[in-house]
Amino acid sequence: MYFAALLARTEDGWEASDTELDDVESLSDLAELAREASPEDDTVLVLIEQEDAWFGVVRIDGEDDPRIYVSDAAAAARSSYGEILLTDELLGRDPDDDDVVDLDSLDLDGTEDGDSEEDDDEDGTSAEAVPHSPVGDSQILDDLGVGEKELRQLDADDALSAIAEALGASEVLETVR
Repeated sequence: MYFAALLARTEDGWEASDTELDDVESLSDLAELAREASPEDDTVLVLIEQEDAWFGVVRIDGEDDPRIYVSDAAAAARSSYGEILLTDELLGRDPDDDDVVDLDSLDLDGTEDGDSEEDDDEDGTSAEAVPHSPVGDSQILDDLGVGEKELRQLDADDALSAIAEALGASEVLETVR
């Protein structure tokens, strides 16, 4: 089961809204959706979780490039929503490299039943190239009260609640959950 929400910082605090990611096909689409949630170019956080598997945070500050953190890249790679976040840049890959795992060839049906990391993809590359570890900007929430160490120690099953609590936004997040 997935949950996705937008947290937009305003003059009056945080505002939360439940969001559907069905029409989001790329990181650019996700960033545009987040920017629409805050017409004042304030900070917007996109919080995504797949129950007990992984969570992701995307931070949009005005027109700046999105900053991304994913708790478990390999688990996210088997997810249609995780695929949006796992850019070549985030994974430290050269997009022109022939050894790059084609995420489109993985089983991305939105369930946890994808191919195991030991299985080869149709093109013969191993999905093991995607690490079973956090990727991205682990300092994404430092200035908001969630340090790198705390972020890396969060469990996927309660991470979003812990982040919202640290931001002082737990009540507004729970209203959309």
